[in-house]
Amino acid sequence: MSDVFQAVSDPTRRSILERLRQGGPLSLTALTAPLDMSRQAVRKHVRVLESAGLVGSAKQGRERIHRLRAAPLGQVEAWLAPYAAAWDARLQRLHTHLQENPE
Repeated sequence: MSDVFQAVSDPTRRSILERLRQGGPLSLTALTAPLDMSRQAVRKHVRVLESAGLVGSAKQGRERIHRLRAAPLGQVEAWLAPYAAAWDARLQRLHTHLQENPE
């Protein structure tokens, strides 16, 4: 799980994941286009995502096509779930308090 946390800790890698989530499978060229960095820099970020299991790739013609593999994010979600539940409970108590004391 630490590999997944490390991978998603970087805003560029989160951006790449979001592009793959929204746009589906993309080539490295397509992933690089909106970013203000070299193709090699983007390739390094993609490799970190691949080593964390968040991105898979396959050769298609002359290019490698990268795909999102969201399953490892489930580990993060499971780890965060108790914290989310605690915050939901706090917010519910605040809501109840404000409903009972409108002043």
